[in-house]
This record gives sequence, C-alpha cells and structure tokens, in this order.
Amino acid sequence: MDRASLKVLALLAGLTLVWGTNWSMFSVALSELPVLTFRTGSLTVAVIVLYAIVKLRGESLAVPRGRWLPLIAASTMNLTVWNIATSLAVLYIPSGHASVLAYTMPLWVAVIGFVVFRQRLSGRLLAALAIGAAAVAALMIPNFASYANAPQGLFWGLLAGFCWAIGTFVVKRTSWPGMGLSLTFWQVVISLPPIALGALIFDDLPAHWPSTGAIVATLYSGAIPMSLGTAAWFALVKMLPTQIAALSSIAIPIVAITSGIVFLDEPLSTLQAIAIASTAVSLWLALTPPRRRL
Repeated sequence: MDRASLKVLALLAGLTLVWGTNWSMFSVALSELPVLTFRTGSLTVAVIVLYAIVKLRGESLAVPRGRWLPLIAASTMNLTVWNIATSLAVLYIPSGHASVLAYTMPLWVAVIGFVVFRQRLSGRLLAALAIGAAAVAALMIPNFASYANAPQGLFWGLLAGFCWAIGTFVVKRTSWPGMGLSLTFWQVVISLPPIALGALIFDDLPAHWPSTGAIVATLYSGAIPMSLGTAAWFALVKMLPTQIAALSSIAIPIVAITSGIVFLDEPLSTLQAIAIASTAVSLWLALTPPRRRL
C-alpha cells in the first residue's frame, strides 16, 4: 500500500471516529442549549482552533482571486445549512436516527452527479452504492414509526444530507490554488455570522448557566469534530473522486449507532448487524481498486 493510500485510510479512520461519536454530544448539549446558541459556541471554538493551527503551520489565509463566491456557496451548503438542519433534526428524532438521514449524502451525490453532471458510475461503484443504500435502509426500517411521528425530523435530516452533497460538488469542482487548511477555516468563519445572528434573534437565553456536561460537549464539538474533522473531510474530497469521497462517509452513522451500543448499553439488533456488515463491504468496494486481469 502506497503512502497516499495510507493517508486516505488514516484520514477516513479519524474522520469516522470523531464525527461518528459526536452525535451523542448533540443530545447532551441540546438538552440545555438552544440550537443556534450551541452551534454558535461550537463554531466559535472551531474558528479559534483552526486559526491557531494555520498560524502554527505558517500557512497563508489568502483566498485566491475569483474564489470568494464558490467559497461562500460551499460554506452555506457544507456548514451553515448542515449545522442548523442536523441540530433541528436531533430535536425531533433520536440522534442516531438523525445521523442515518444526514448521511444519505452519498446517495444524493450519485443522483446529482448523474442528473446534473452526467457522471457515469462503474459497476463496482454502483454495487457499493446499492450495498450502502441497503445499510442505510437497514438502519431506517426500525425507525419508520419515529419518522412518521416526527416528519420535521425527517425533513431536516434529509435536507442536511442533500445540501452536504451540493457543497461537496462545489468544493470538488472548484480549484483552490494555495489553499490548504485555510479552505476549512474560511468556510467556518463565513458560516458563523448568520448562525450567531440567528441565535441572537430566535434563541431564548437559558434560565440558568449550562451544566459542565453541556459546556464540555459544546467545546469538544467545536475543537475536534467541527475543526479537525471538517478539515479531514475536505482533504478527502480533494484526494478522492466525488462519489468515492461521499461513500467514505457512510461508515459514520455506523459508529454513531455502535457508540450507543458500547457506551449506553443499547442492544445490537439483527438489522444493525446487517447494516454494519453492508457498510464494510460497500467501503471495500469503493476504496480498493479492482484487480487487474493478467
């Protein structure tokens, strides 16, 4: 395995771990904090962390000429809509269910790529998508009653996945000369003002100071998943074809479900076991090159 492949696997493993385990943090923070207030706090922490890393690495924060418009579009889809929609979804349905809906993103990428960009999928990628869709369905089937009783949760979860897919195409199909970690930094910076303004207008201040658990959840969400996880994701998008990068995210809701099993003693259902196995096969098909015929 070459160095590039090892880097991809390391980024994927780290991203899956921090994003997958972060969903439980949503419920902890949102039990005490309004949605936009929580997101404002985590985004502020992410801006500080990313700025410090960029400066320590001696990277430039300059945005190339003509890139501000796609940068704003990417930030809106990848972060602004995503942060609001996923937080609202968690208010109506359990966090694990919301994560499954949000991570339908690979399916949206396939549909948008085919309809808008006329991208063809190889038989191997079609199989990976089909198996990945089966994994998502296996996780959704037990929760159909929850979705029926909470249509707003269904709407916000699917909207998050759809907009994330659009943002992924914007990042992938735009050239970002000289931009490394600054690509993530500026997207976070751009998303912060509208969310903070929304918090000032729509959120009611908590009746009391949040608990230590809620504060820690907010700080962790901003410092690790929001900053480092998002940076890892954009690195993967640059390194991999759009469909494969999208499919690489399909393991994240599996980690969200598994963390609940490990840390909260939630039972492992047969459908969840099928979903975990299907995800492993889907990722193997997407990320490993086919053998060449001799």
